[in-house]
Amino acid sequence: MNEAIIIALLSLLGTLVGTFGGIVTSAKLLSYRIEQLEKKVDNMTAKHDGLNDRVFHLEEHVAVIDEQVKVCQHRISDLERGEPA
Repeated sequence: MNEAIIIALLSLLGTLVGTFGGIVTSAKLLSYRIEQLEKKVDNMTAKHDGLNDRVFHLEEHVAVIDEQVKVCQHRISDLERGEPA
C-alpha cells in the first residue's frame, strides 16, 4: 500500500477514536450534571414541602388566635357596658 493511504487511514482512525472519546466523555459529564441538578431539585422540593406544612400550621394557629381576640374584644365591650360576665 502506498504510504499516503496508510497515513490517511491512520489519521481517519485517530480522528474517529478522538471524536468518539469526546462524545462519550461529554455524555458522561452531562449525565453527572443532570444527576446533581436532580438532587438539588429533590432537596428544594423537600424544603418547600416542609415550608408549606409550617405555613399551614401557622395559618391554623393565627385563625385560633384571631377567634380568641374577637372573644376578648366582646368580653371587654361587655365589661365596659357594665354587663356581667
